[in-house]
Amino acid sequence: MTGFDAKASLLDYLQGARETLLWKLDGLREYDIRRPLTPTGTNLLGLVKHQAGGELMYFCDLFGRPHGEDLPWLRKGADPNAGMWAAPDETRDFITGLYRRAWKHADATITELPLDTAARVSWWGAGAETTLGDILVHMTAETQRHAGHADIVRELIDGSVGLLEGAGNMSSDDPAWWPDYRDRVERAARAAGG
Repeated sequence: MTGFDAKASLLDYLQGARETLLWKLDGLREYDIRRPLTPTGTNLLGLVKHQAGGELMYFCDLFGRPHGEDLPWLRKGADPNAGMWAAPDETRDFITGLYRRAWKHADATITELPLDTAARVSWWGAGAETTLGDILVHMTAETQRHAGHADIVRELIDGSVGLLEGAGNMSSDDPAWWPDYRDRVERAARAAGG
């Protein structure tokens, strides 16, 4: 039996969330991957774009590791939420390709540097002094969070749910089961709410 490898375990969880985020785009039209489905504009392609920029900032920029990617939405003076949606000229292939390249850059940093490598995140305020290990935990949690957002947005678009293709992790695979279940939850909410 071998010992626990925290770096490998975290990277495995991060990669699973990355793949889930991209899987949520599969089979959808351009409009559907871009359309805002919450009052704050949450959309599938925007979540991917946001994570691509986040990985490059946190795993590359903070550790002085150039990535060579042009991220105009992160420049000073850019629209403050430009990283959360895709402009018409930012294609699906461009955004997903950027995200996959960001993984490679990030994974090189994670693989090559020790977890205790120091970093400073100026926008974190008092907690600005940190390490690669903390950044890896932060970005794994952040990616998982956005994969959950994507799961809900995808369900709103076409009812598709689950962790990954072939790993649905849902209580039932029978589409007829869900309306009855939802009705039970609604009845319980009404009973509790008076």
